[in-house]
Amino acid sequence: MSAQAALLPDGRRLHLNHGPIDLIIEADAPSRRAAYACAIARFQTVLEELVAELPTLRQPVCQAPLLGPVARRMQAATLPHLPVFITPMAAVAGAVADEVLAAMAATNGLAKAHVNNGGDVAFHLSQGEAIVAAMPGGRVTLRARDAWRGIATSGWRGRSQSLGIADAVTVVARTAADADAAATLIANAVDLPGHPAVHRRPARALKADSDLGDRLVTVAVDALTRNDVETALDRGLATAQAMIARGLIGGAHLTLNTCHRATGAVAFNSPRLPEFTHA
Repeated sequence: MSAQAALLPDGRRLHLNHGPIDLIIEADAPSRRAAYACAIARFQTVLEELVAELPTLRQPVCQAPLLGPVARRMQAATLPHLPVFITPMAAVAGAVADEVLAAMAATNGLAKAHVNNGGDVAFHLSQGEAIVAAMPGGRVTLRARDAWRGIATSGWRGRSQSLGIADAVTVVARTAADADAAATLIANAVDLPGHPAVHRRPARALKADSDLGDRLVTVAVDALTRNDVETALDRGLATAQAMIARGLIGGAHLTLNTCHRATGAVAFNSPRLPEFTHA
């Protein structure tokens, strides 16, 4: 099936779908029509480009040159985390969002736009603009004067496999691909190795083509003590703070059970707002 494109009933947002890729896009009204045309045109070949290099993208990240622009975004987002185990697939959702947004950003006069790929989101903000984004546990405000243009969330309850036990780790970074890779690794670090309440299975047993191979991924978490939860969150927090110190991310918000940790210069606020309410 070829790529599909349709406006949502609200008349403001665009839905793009091709196989496993499902994007929800919004641009400000004056430039919306032109920006959506650019997004549709770029989206047509994204899946085929990824499939062409999929065997390489499922292997541990290396510096060998990749051909497709989305694949190169994935590689660039994951390379800084070596020698920790990571494959370019850890950044695939964010990289697709970044690539489609980049096509839209070429539109003259585009003030504000975002591309949401299953919760991994790339933002375009021109001078003076800001946007409020919903996330697990609250919201985060992004402003044009700051460097951060990507948000991603990872955890064992999400659509991707996780080595850790975080319910959700949300990361803000320069790009959605950067946030995607970092959220994956921080969520992996929120963990209690060997704990009897954590149930795991080989990734390949759940998904034959998993890029995690036979590594054990979390499939269930029984009741944990408050001390267990705080220990796991502190491990993830240390990983997030190390990434902040290296300038890889702007901030992270970690959730396990009803406990939270937040770090970085980004302000994570608790009140819930509608997703992507414009500030």
